[in-house]
Amino acid sequence: MPFFDINAADLPRYRSSVVPPTDFSAFWSGTLAEARELPLDARFEPVDVGLPLVEVFDVTFAGWGGHPIKGWYIRPRGGKAEAGAVVKFIGYNGGRGFPQEHLLWPASGRPVLVMDTRGQGSGWTVGDTPDPVGSDPAHAGFMTRGIASPAGYFYRRVFTDAVRAIEALRSRAEIDPARIATAGGSQGGALALAAASLDPGVKAVVADVPFLCDFPRAIGLAPRDPYGEVSRYLAVHRDMVGTAFATLNYFDVVNHVPNARANALISVALMDTICPPSTVYAAYNAYGGDKRIVSYSFNDHEGGGVFQEREQLAFLRDVL
Repeated sequence: MPFFDINAADLPRYRSSVVPPTDFSAFWSGTLAEARELPLDARFEPVDVGLPLVEVFDVTFAGWGGHPIKGWYIRPRGGKAEAGAVVKFIGYNGGRGFPQEHLLWPASGRPVLVMDTRGQGSGWTVGDTPDPVGSDPAHAGFMTRGIASPAGYFYRRVFTDAVRAIEALRSRAEIDPARIATAGGSQGGALALAAASLDPGVKAVVADVPFLCDFPRAIGLAPRDPYGEVSRYLAVHRDMVGTAFATLNYFDVVNHVPNARANALISVALMDTICPPSTVYAAYNAYGGDKRIVSYSFNDHEGGGVFQEREQLAFLRDVL
């Protein structure tokens, strides 16, 4: 794929045109307050999966609406968390998968809580969490589910689940609540940034090629899904353009990250056809805390891969 976005030299100066709705803060404080009216009910059931160097727990906690959200909690054997801990979020239409898929952070001495994404987990790795909420007519996928209103939009539930996942990790006695990082790639990177913005206690965030940034530009530019789900929906629902973008504005990561104070490491790929580089820079340039970005000039949505994992390990070693 050739370079198709803004000239690379201009990306560090790119700013999105999106601005938060006037009731943005009230919407999210009300959403989280509503979720916290219900018990977190975080449960950690030990399971033997044949990994003798780590301890694995099957996790369930109450997310949005009190709905049970699954996850894995994996810690170095012995229960210590001296290097801090990580909440990991999953890419689009992936699920929590199997514990052996998530050993990077425990191998670095950090427990990790892996959050399953409600309703997903059938695209490339398995999930175990249904989404019991219906929606208005939607395009196949998740991007348009409930898009007629912010209150019913799919990502309202998922963003809330992400904050509750951080709270579930904090409930562990061995965890220092002041030394928690959020992490993920693509959709997981968006959730890592949004959760760190909604929970001021998060210490650090590592977000690779984050999704859900700068919706007006991304939907009209990205040549590959998932953003295309929205454009195809609007091609049919021609009268819904204003309504859809008004809803998406509450979930645009660009509108969330000015509130973030966690130290952030973000990556971008300049040939990314799923999350165009300008949309990643839109979030990076709006980010409110200390930050650093790593750019991969000739990569698509795979981003930096194992090269970026090396950057993350060094970053969290210094920050946590």
